[in-house]
Amino acid sequence: MNDSLEPVRFDTKVSIVLRDDLLPWQQLNVTAFLMSGIATSEPDLVGEPYRDADATDYLPMLRQPVLVLSASAEVLAEARSRAIGRGMTIAIYTRDLFSTGHDAANRAAVAAVNGASLDLVGIGLRGPRNAVDRVVKGARMHD
Repeated sequence: MNDSLEPVRFDTKVSIVLRDDLLPWQQLNVTAFLMSGIATSEPDLVGEPYRDADATDYLPMLRQPVLVLSASAEVLAEARSRAIGRGMTIAIYTRDLFSTGHDAANRAAVAAVNGASLDLVGIGLRGPRNAVDRVVKGARMHD
């Protein structure tokens, strides 16, 4: 465990891009699901568990900051295409997933649609900083 309090410059960047027409509960839901995909994609992404001064333990979290952006449906589709073109694996959330009730139904809903026709409401990705910046070009900071 690195106990240093020195700032860390990460070689990678984590970005979540949400469709700009989502309701607040949808934004939170999509962000949570996409982050679960990012956090489980590599074993070293999650840090050590937290512990307070009373010795109460808490779950570990992602080791690096997450940038949350918003974009139109068109920008999301372009970002998906750019990521796939760069060989990046991304997490996706489609509008159909708001009406499914479990993981198998989610995967079936995605499998029923070709990639270019997915009605994306969010994507999550982690990769080299410059590559992520190029993929999410056109998205803006979420407000």
